[in-house]
Amino acid sequence: MSMPPRGGAAPPLLTAGCIVIFAIAFLFELERWPGALKAGEVPAHTDQLTPQPMTLTERSSSLIPMPAEVPSAHASSMARLPGGDVIAFWWAGSRESGPDVKVYAARWSDGSWSQPWEVASRESLGAALNFGVRRIGNPVAWTAPDGTVHLYVVATGLGGWAASRVVQLASTDEGRNFGVKRLLPMSPLFNTSVLVRNAPVALADGGWWLPVYFELGVKYPQMLSFDKHGKPGRMTRIGSRTSTLQPTIVPFSGSEVHAWMRDGDEQRVQHAHSKDGGVSWSDMPALDLPNKNTSLSALRLSNGAVVMLHNHVMPGGSDRNMLRLSVASDARTWTRLVDVVHGKAGEEFSYPDLQQVGDQLHVTYTSRRSAIAHHVFDIGTQGSL
Repeated sequence: MSMPPRGGAAPPLLTAGCIVIFAIAFLFELERWPGALKAGEVPAHTDQLTPQPMTLTERSSSLIPMPAEVPSAHASSMARLPGGDVIAFWWAGSRESGPDVKVYAARWSDGSWSQPWEVASRESLGAALNFGVRRIGNPVAWTAPDGTVHLYVVATGLGGWAASRVVQLASTDEGRNFGVKRLLPMSPLFNTSVLVRNAPVALADGGWWLPVYFELGVKYPQMLSFDKHGKPGRMTRIGSRTSTLQPTIVPFSGSEVHAWMRDGDEQRVQHAHSKDGGVSWSDMPALDLPNKNTSLSALRLSNGAVVMLHNHVMPGGSDRNMLRLSVASDARTWTRLVDVVHGKAGEEFSYPDLQQVGDQLHVTYTSRRSAIAHHVFDIGTQGSL
């Protein structure tokens, strides 16, 4: 009796079966890529943007309390809570990619920060996902219209950040406790190499767009849509460049949407534009703003102004020793409002985030890789102060 061969090529039926399974998965994946928008899947701000002259006056600045004996902190993200409070998230540990890195949160209420609490760790995410988590990265927060706080956390199994996956967590008690909802369906190839950094954009139907980016060999920005219940839907690539990442997205009207990206090639802020409400995107020339591979954050204010917090580079300075808040007169022309922080060459102030609460602008950023700084600015109009 002959014995089946050992090693060698896989049996034809097994090979064919694998091909069929992959093809079916790929076809299902394609359904999530650009197509017609669903009803209501347009930016919440559908009125044409009309910028107004404005002023910013700093009300307070402080450092968010850190966990005890945790020397490194980075990548903050804020979300507004019902009632006007703010919740901030960041990762902290011995160093970036360290095995002890965890995601922490603190709450801003009545003009001060609470003590931090732990939100997620390698152990808690691994137990919920049933696979080993090697490292934790950027968190991004969003509060849905029903008050649920959604938190997106970068996590890797094997490999470096190019092997990243994004975990979606949710809290129904204003961030006190979180449960894992899902591993986001980001890529048909092992669902890896996609990360998050910047805040989502509200949609008219209660859903939101989450800016994401792909980073494996090439780098490019994307956005993933969610319905009002936090279920992921369409994935859209932003432009066709292959050297930009960490998009920040701002609607100028119901159909006109702009995105600006971190750049490691031309060393200027990169720009993309959509004329059909985010369905398709065109690359625009880079802005006349320096960007030496550093993260930035932009926000449309209720007064119609669009502001951007970014690392400006001065003669004799370094890539991340200065954060400047600029305001747009249009999507391409920016002027200085205020320098939020300016340190010595070699110091790091980076990864900014912006949130408006009432007539105040909240700013957070990484301070010297050891803490998260927080500033509050009063928003005024020229001539009102």
